[in-house]
Amino acid sequence: MKKTLSLLNLPNFIVLAFFIVFPSLSIAQESASPIQLDLKDHIIGYVAVAITIFAYIVAMTEDLHQLSKAKPMVLGSALIWFAIYIYYAHIHESPKVVTGGFESNLMAYVELFLFIMVSMTFLNTMTERGIFDGLRILLSHKQYSYRQLFWITGVIAFLFSTVISSLTVGLLMGYIILVIGKDEPEFVGLAGINAVVAANAGGTMSPLGGISTFFVWQQKMLHFTEFFNLTIPCIVNFVVPAALMHFAIVKKNPVPNDNEVIVLKRASNGVILIFVITLCVTIASNVFLETPAIAGMMFGLALLQFYSYYLTKSEKPGCDNSQKGFDVFKCVAGVDWDTLLFFYGAIMIIGSLSFLGYMDTMAQYLFGKISPTLANILIGLSSSCIDNGTLMFAVLNMHPNFPNGQWLLLTLTLGVGGSLLAIGSAPGLHVLGLMKGVMKEGEGYTFTFHLRWMPAILLGFFASIGTLFLMNGGKL
Repeated sequence: MKKTLSLLNLPNFIVLAFFIVFPSLSIAQESASPIQLDLKDHIIGYVAVAITIFAYIVAMTEDLHQLSKAKPMVLGSALIWFAIYIYYAHIHESPKVVTGGFESNLMAYVELFLFIMVSMTFLNTMTERGIFDGLRILLSHKQYSYRQLFWITGVIAFLFSTVISSLTVGLLMGYIILVIGKDEPEFVGLAGINAVVAANAGGTMSPLGGISTFFVWQQKMLHFTEFFNLTIPCIVNFVVPAALMHFAIVKKNPVPNDNEVIVLKRASNGVILIFVITLCVTIASNVFLETPAIAGMMFGLALLQFYSYYLTKSEKPGCDNSQKGFDVFKCVAGVDWDTLLFFYGAIMIIGSLSFLGYMDTMAQYLFGKISPTLANILIGLSSSCIDNGTLMFAVLNMHPNFPNGQWLLLTLTLGVGGSLLAIGSAPGLHVLGLMKGVMKEGEGYTFTFHLRWMPAILLGFFASIGTLFLMNGGKL
């Protein structure tokens, strides 16, 4: 029996030993596998483009049919990739080629997903601890004028969006503006526009504040410190339209609500401290150790989980709600899952179009037939109606050979271009959503009200580009 087994296994043993001694031959076998095909002029490519257009139209008209924007994008991405898999499996019998393309895009999304999830979890925790309600009540009690509140909320939105995702800053500042200015619809509209512009501008000068900037940082197109070169252009982008809107603000003070008192729940300062530590670790580890940003963010989430456990276990019997701990997983559950799933669909759709060959063709036109500077400005203007994170991911899939100056220009135009229309950025969409059922029809922050001030925002857009050129000696 032993002799028979050894004879049966001898050929397999010889083959295994042969490939161990000569591994290059086994690699050569794999390299002979079918390569990725250019299908942009194939029926599969046409189907993918049709699905993409339809999915984006449905997503962009969310307010008309009340269907969340994530649904058409996730379904569209699945249908396109299934079509590609079916073609490769039945025509070329090589679905593994598709798997490589699918998984590379999936990995890009996973890091974005975890990054946004952690930042939103911290935001939800600080909201649960009463920190942002305390800020709102503090502003109300100070008896600032509407003009002062216009600038204060704008500056806060600008600063917050450098460390917190601009989409969450839009939601936060929209809520504060709505409560403070509920008796002055004109103020709500102007302060809403100001907060949207400020959030997009602040998020553009930091890879922690925007989806498009995060992608540039994630793909190592710009080093973390290089984003600081956008500080002055982003300030210009915020200040120019704000200065023009300032004179339209009513000259009076809101009526304060003296019955409200600031009540911060237990350990609210500890949550803020952990958030600051998380940001410091994320930035320092990336700058000095070149670790992915998500490594530092997950470290901070772990600290928050242990802190939540400590607060829960150290509760005193019979304590009131303000002295109790918090459930960190309820804060995780409260993140904006619709937005996260929307970005999954968007990234996977753009990845599929790149796999089919469309992105290379677009790159040849945009960065070959016209100048990169003009192309980057046009791409930035298009972000007024198409999500800037999706556009940035699309450009990255084109693999343009840019110098750092052009990457800075693209990052700037895509980040602040979304402010041109209310539907052009996540902060704008969040503020629009807050107005439903709270303000009267046509009052406060609306699409048409934002559109009325688009010339001022456009002036800030080109002023920021001009500032960047001046800072770089007139060329990029």
